[in-house]
Amino acid sequence: MTLRSVFFCLLIFTPGFLFAAQQPQPNIVVILADDFGVGDIQAHYPDNKIRTPCLDQLVKEGMSFTDAHSGSAVCSPTRYGLLTGRYSWRTRLQEWVIAAYEPPLIFDDRPTLPALLKPRGYQTACIGKWHLGWNWPGPQTSQ
Repeated sequence: MTLRSVFFCLLIFTPGFLFAAQQPQPNIVVILADDFGVGDIQAHYPDNKIRTPCLDQLVKEGMSFTDAHSGSAVCSPTRYGLLTGRYSWRTRLQEWVIAAYEPPLIFDDRPTLPALLKPRGYQTACIGKWHLGWNWPGPQTSQ
């Protein structure tokens, strides 16, 4: 390859690499709702009687995954699987839902989706129902 060819390739490809490096990261919004089906928003089922304009806009401007499954029928194992990528039956909780003051299902050293996203420049938050246990003291009984 001649010096002229190398220079030409650099001239052609460098702007593309620079532009790609400047692209902002996409926003990631995960909405996990218990007992919520794909047909519950108008974006997927226009005849739905309940208006869902904000969710419809998210679907229109982003991506929507319409086929997801959980290895459990209740919330705690489902949330565990979403955050850790592990099967729900790999937890100590084999049935039902964990109470608020029980020890956490997710151990401190367990990789989670937010822990993988933070080093890549993402800010993460969990809003809403947790049901995965917490290291908080339980309710105090009055004497």
